[in-house]
Amino acid sequence: MNQVNRNQSILHKYIPEKAVPVISEWIFKYDFKLRIKKSRATKYGDYRPPIKGENHLITINYDMNKYAFLITLVHEIAHLTNFNQHKHRVKPHGEEWKTHYKILMQQFLIPDIFPPDVIGALVNYMSNPAASSCSDINLLRVLKKYDVRQHTVLLEELAEGVKFMYNKNRYFIKGEQVRKRFKCTEVPSNRVYLFNPLAEVLVVDNP
Repeated sequence: MNQVNRNQSILHKYIPEKAVPVISEWIFKYDFKLRIKKSRATKYGDYRPPIKGENHLITINYDMNKYAFLITLVHEIAHLTNFNQHKHRVKPHGEEWKTHYKILMQQFLIPDIFPPDVIGALVNYMSNPAASSCSDINLLRVLKKYDVRQHTVLLEELAEGVKFMYNKNRYFIKGEQVRKRFKCTEVPSNRVYLFNPLAEVLVVDNP
């Protein structure tokens, strides 16, 4: 199996089928390594420019659905093309990067790749893309519809006063919404924390 076919075989597991040929071509064209990483709480993907003659390096978390994975991957490839043009002379998420991201993403905004609701949310987000697609709550809410969740639910789906577990071993009671977040009280410390409404939590009867 040659490298192109190998790349396509791997990509089929993570992104929509119709996007595979383009991304596979870009891996060759821009000469970067793509590494699939375990879930990271602080980021979904990152880009590292060449160091000491090595390739560009892009890493993406493995546990995203195919639409979120593709959006994140194109985000990081935009960093690569932006670096190739400007090196370190511009801000990482400045206007130059936004222009690269918009150009690269444009060809994917078709029903063969994204469902209509994702396209709608993505078009709105791409009008002024932020450092993270997850900072756009409307886009994130639509993307989470396509996650495979066995036991967890989104915090915004719970009624006020419901107890839930977060981060495997911490227990909270859902409180009122304050602006864009929910006040939740930790049990038994009674400390109050602000939660993103799209946080994935596990409902429990007795913490």
